[in-house]
Amino acid sequence: MIDISVSGLVKEFEVGSPILNGLTFQVDQGERVGLLGRNGAGKTTLFKILTGELDYDEGQVSIAPGKGVGLISQIPVYPPEYTVEDVLRTAFQRLRDMEAEMAQLTQQMGTDNDPALLRRYDALTAAFEAGGGYDTETPLNKVCNGLQISPDMRRQLFSSLSGGEKTRVNLGRLILEDTDILLLDEPTNHLDLHATEWLEEYLDKYKGTVLAISHDRWFLDRVVKRVIEIQDGKAEFYSGNYSFYAEEKERRYEERLRQYEKEQAKIQQLQAAAEQLRIWAYSGNDKTFKRAQSMEKRIERLRTTAKPKKERRLDIRFGERDFQGDEVMLVKDLQKGFDGRTLFSDINLLVEGGERIALLGDNGTGKSTFLKLIMGEEQPDGGKIRLGPTVKIGYLPQIVHFDHPERNLVDTMLYDQNCTTQEARDRLAAFNFRGEDVFKPVSALSGGEQSRLRLCMLMDSKINLLILDEPTNHLDIASREWIEEAVTDYDGALLFVSHDRYFINQFAGRVWMLENGGLTDFRGTFAAFRAAREKSKQVEQAKKTAAPPEPKKEKPKRTGGTKMLEKQVAAAERDVAKAEEQLYELQCKAEEVASNYLELQQVYEAQKALEEEIATLYTRWETLAAQLEEAKG
Repeated sequence: MIDISVSGLVKEFEVGSPILNGLTFQVDQGERVGLLGRNGAGKTTLFKILTGELDYDEGQVSIAPGKGVGLISQIPVYPPEYTVEDVLRTAFQRLRDMEAEMAQLTQQMGTDNDPALLRRYDALTAAFEAGGGYDTETPLNKVCNGLQISPDMRRQLFSSLSGGEKTRVNLGRLILEDTDILLLDEPTNHLDLHATEWLEEYLDKYKGTVLAISHDRWFLDRVVKRVIEIQDGKAEFYSGNYSFYAEEKERRYEERLRQYEKEQAKIQQLQAAAEQLRIWAYSGNDKTFKRAQSMEKRIERLRTTAKPKKERRLDIRFGERDFQGDEVMLVKDLQKGFDGRTLFSDINLLVEGGERIALLGDNGTGKSTFLKLIMGEEQPDGGKIRLGPTVKIGYLPQIVHFDHPERNLVDTMLYDQNCTTQEARDRLAAFNFRGEDVFKPVSALSGGEQSRLRLCMLMDSKINLLILDEPTNHLDIASREWIEEAVTDYDGALLFVSHDRYFINQFAGRVWMLENGGLTDFRGTFAAFRAAREKSKQVEQAKKTAAPPEPKKEKPKRTGGTKMLEKQVAAAERDVAKAEEQLYELQCKAEEVASNYLELQQVYEAQKALEEEIATLYTRWETLAAQLEEAKG
């Protein structure tokens, strides 16, 4: 069954420049589809058309009858007195209406024996029970826990929340409504790692249809099974997740380029032949002249194939300053709190040159505050942070501020950087600021565009400690890849806060996790960190579910026969050592293929299987060692 059908859709805001130009696609019931395209390609416009918020100029759009559509980016307006709890409970309005009608029918049946009333009451009772009407608290609490909507937040006025918090609450409301079709417009933008992973698990079990706009490549890989890319107002289709899309898009480009080059070679060959025929035709040979004309018409038909376009790989990189000495930063007994609440305490760290560190943690644990302490923008309540004498910091904050927002982009570059007007324009073009856009005032830029401009300026600074606070937020996939190229070539120390797991996985060689008022310092990749956390959870779970040990029974001591046990223990030790070596090799391989998601996933799966095998081998080794000890005793 088709849930969404779009045929020949045309929408233009400026006459003669359609943003959607004959867009055609369909989404079947239960499908998970990613909607990709550059910023400005028309993705959000399409979502507004699907929800009826925008009209369109031509074509047909249809949603399956009786299917409810929920759009995450569209936050309804609620009465000013509504708390977050009130907003979340609007998801149960249909159940409350059914409950009210059931109460009314109960009263009527007390005085009226009409069988129709009983039939209606039975039907309502069944629907009420099937919809979870007798227990709305359990799903409500599950969603709030998953999206980290705390009890205090539930009591707040909805109107007092930030845009990101409103988005999170609205997402929770739509999940509780159990909408048939979910339209997700950048759903992970305002979610931390914990909430994003919870959403992915929810969508994995969700029975409805999902159409998602996202620049979160990890999210797309986990959630979507098909990709629709909007390019020049039309749809291109890819039957796989983001990793498949990236590889297939490159393959299609190479194929089109080969075809184009083949046609160009043919054109050159035909042009040379046509010119020769025209020379011969001057002698008065009409047949030769007609052959030349026929060949030229053939050339014109071949010229209709346009050269395939590809995103430019831009030559951008961070400037670097020579670093002398090993110590970049020393953190000793650091403590910080606000309003009587301790964010973190007793933090001791040493950072050396060239390290790449991801600072992670749920929203509100103090990640941005930690960065501000390093920058000297905040002062600690206790302890100290000491930077190396030759350290120069380059910093991209989450919220960018410009001292002179009235200046245009070129003037901003000229005042801040030692460069010519042409150099300024070239650097701006590298960050997709082109044409008349460079003469806009900075104040007219969106938050994402201002971050992009600050990055553009930062790249020419001579720095050796680069601090990035959510560097990929609000950027499309192409822009994220540009930044990743620049960071790849940067050799200095890197410290970054990010919820973009693709970015974290590519760059982190060390992980700092802020949680429970402290900081866990893990020396290893993000993949190794996740594996260690998962193993720790399994151990804790096993301890909780393990049956209490039975009282030991005294066994008669053995006086001999230990040689076989000794051999078995030695063999078990060798098996463990061999498996540990294999695990180390896989960890090294994970670092080598970090930029190739498909290979990386295969390595992760092999690691997981090997870790389970190691756990079994350790258990066997410990059991045999205990038996040997007992036999010798």
